[in-house]
Amino acid sequence: MVAASSQTIVLSGYYGYRNSGDEAVLQSILSALEEEGKAAGIAITPVVLSIDPEWTSRTYGVKAVHRMKLGDVRNAIKNSDGLISGGGSLLQDATGLGSIPYYLGIIKIAQWMGKPTFVYAQGIGPVRRKPFRPLIAAVFRRCEYISVRDAESAALLDSMGIRKTAVQVVPDPVMGLALPEDGPGVAPDPADQGSGSAELPVVGVSVRFWNPERTELAKLAEGLASLSRRVPVHIRFLPFHFPGDDEASRFVMDRLGNVAEHGSTVSIAAETEHPYEMLREVSRCRLLVGMRLHSLIYAASQEVPLLGVSYDPKIDHFLGRLGGVPVGTAEELDPRIVASQAERLLLEGDAWRAANAPRIAELKREARTPARRIVEFLRSKG
Repeated sequence: MVAASSQTIVLSGYYGYRNSGDEAVLQSILSALEEEGKAAGIAITPVVLSIDPEWTSRTYGVKAVHRMKLGDVRNAIKNSDGLISGGGSLLQDATGLGSIPYYLGIIKIAQWMGKPTFVYAQGIGPVRRKPFRPLIAAVFRRCEYISVRDAESAALLDSMGIRKTAVQVVPDPVMGLALPEDGPGVAPDPADQGSGSAELPVVGVSVRFWNPERTELAKLAEGLASLSRRVPVHIRFLPFHFPGDDEASRFVMDRLGNVAEHGSTVSIAAETEHPYEMLREVSRCRLLVGMRLHSLIYAASQEVPLLGVSYDPKIDHFLGRLGGVPVGTAEELDPRIVASQAERLLLEGDAWRAANAPRIAELKREARTPARRIVEFLRSKG
């Protein structure tokens, strides 16, 4: 038997910050690369650029180096066979001026060293500052492969001069993440043990702070309280990013009132160590109401009916892939619509799954495409 060739790939992204969505992106890419590598007879050795390399190494069983230590980053890239940038919303200036220069800089270092570079299912934009646009275009033109997670990102790159034929539109990589039969995320939910809530349908809720006035969270609380009066439910808050989402969840919880008098119950999930743990939480839900993009992607991947509250176009883009629209936005959210739509999905969950299963299955298959393309490139150069 011929031994598999070995290829070392550096992964650059928003890793090590323990944001469940971004950590799920990392796990998705690692899993896809491993599986596609095995199919091609290539052993992929990942090296992750992380803000907390010790935690990343312990959690995923991979080598990691500190993303802000330039010497370590340069050595990792120098000793690699290529660099993957993504996924997630890396190239945007909505959260500050540092993100775009940092992620472009990492790609540029690899290109200076003559290493192939790959953009993996990124969400591009918003890019409001015009000087960033030619920088993105210049770096992307030298990438061997570019994939983005929605057509809007491809259109934005096209406006920068990166032709659409050079960009592949694929689903978010987390759509391809499957729960393992053993390992992280398999333990039973402590909220279901002897609490009397196991018989109730679980409504998962993922919220974040966005509007300074918190008006959308107050209205969501009103909608969830109304739902609990219509049908007994277990409202389970799922914080994807600590400490912010935990605080936002408790803000909503404090405004639900006494749901117990209507036979409902409320709980909140503890901080999770591995994305599989949160994916398992979502898999237990009968309905997911989410602001966080990856809470909605988790739900779709597990065929859990979902309602999205949009605070960013990326929410609309993902819901559009499922043929849906947000139940409301951070600026305009009607509690009555939240309650009625949630009740409808709880009653019609089987119909929702039957209608969406083919589309979800297709998205799962397509989510592995970037890993396949990258492995094919590496095999051709091996």
